Amino acid sequence: MIVLGMTGSIGMGKTETAHMFRALGVPVYDADQAVHDLYKKGGAGVDPIEQTFPGVCVDGAIDRERLSAQVMNDAAAFRKLEQIIHPLVRTDQKSFMAELIADHVPLVVLDVPLLFEGGGHAACDRVVVVSAPAAVQRQRVLARPGMSEEKFNTILSRQTPDAEKRARADFIIETDRGLMDAARQVAAIVAQLTGHEATSDRQDL
Repeated sequence: MIVLGMTGSIGMGKTETAHMFRALGVPVYDADQAVHDLYKKGGAGVDPIEQTFPGVCVDGAIDRERLSAQVMNDAAAFRKLEQIIHPLVRTDQKSFMAELIADHVPLVVLDVPLLFEGGGHAACDRVVVVSAPAAVQRQRVLARPGMSEEKFNTILSRQTPDAEKRARADFIIETDRGLMDAARQVAAIVAQLTGHEATSDRQDL
């Protein structure tokens, strides 16, 4: 089984790209979704996060806005949060991978925003970086509800620069040329790694 790590800075189009891999039948592990699940009522992250950051738990779940208010502008607090979350995500990822190995799946994508920052690339056979020009990235991100220049810049400061990601990538998917073009890039990567042409079941490409 080939493990393809996928990463990209905020606003680069990684979520849509993950959908394109899934449309070709490639299993995708979504690290962001795993974190969301850890924050839900009954999630494994709720108690340790509330103990470390009192007041962020509401009705048995982590309130992301309250948590963000405590960690967004505090690097030390953010590192504490990572020390709680990262091991839990790794455990979840191992369970996901174990099932695929048992099923002899030829290719899996690990969708991890902080792949390089957390050292996850070391466990991957190849790495694909989703990218777009800085102006496109900024426009996309600042259009999001609740986003500000300050928050955007803080998030960027915690991510490996796009230029460095591109330099370290085995593949780069450019997302500023439309969905059809991005889908062709994804299909070409899948074909190269699996040795056969990939066909999408999506109707909107």
